[in-house]
Amino acid sequence: MIEPGPGILLIADPFLKDPNFLRTVVLLCDHKKEGSFGFVLNKQIEQTLDELLENFDGFQLPVYYGGPVQTDTIHFVHQYPDLIPDAYKVNNDIYWGGNFETVAALIKSNSIDLKKIKFFIGYSGWSDGQLSNELDEKSWLTVGATKNLVFSTQPEEVWKGSLKHLGGDYEMMVNFPIDPQLN
Repeated sequence: MIEPGPGILLIADPFLKDPNFLRTVVLLCDHKKEGSFGFVLNKQIEQTLDELLENFDGFQLPVYYGGPVQTDTIHFVHQYPDLIPDAYKVNNDIYWGGNFETVAALIKSNSIDLKKIKFFIGYSGWSDGQLSNELDEKSWLTVGATKNLVFSTQPEEVWKGSLKHLGGDYEMMVNFPIDPQLN
């Protein structure tokens, strides 16, 4: 198991029952003593970016449920550190945030590949020690993030793809039922 940190994926254990995180994969963007935060990669919401933000008319970009914290905020991850100022490096291929006005201008001018940016409403957050406790309880598996898993994998395949990325016995987990008592 990889230690948590920026650029690590938290893969929900197949039997984790929390409705916010059932069969989810969270991209950790920051992990410090004070706490951790990231975004759920595989829960797309019904609304698109143009429905949530006024100045994006005609840009029906998917938006994902980043987590249960501050669901009135929009966040984004991307692959454009040279074009989007003030972005935070999550790993070599993934960046979080940056100047939103620049992002809007890049999108409207068709200057970036929209498959290399992902938007979230809300985020997932853990207070000091909370994530460590959840890892000790085996609620999460960890693996390094790849740009393919974050940006190119269909939402319904991210959880399975992340387990396959772990390899070995973890690949069998993709077929586990949510509730083994129903088996």
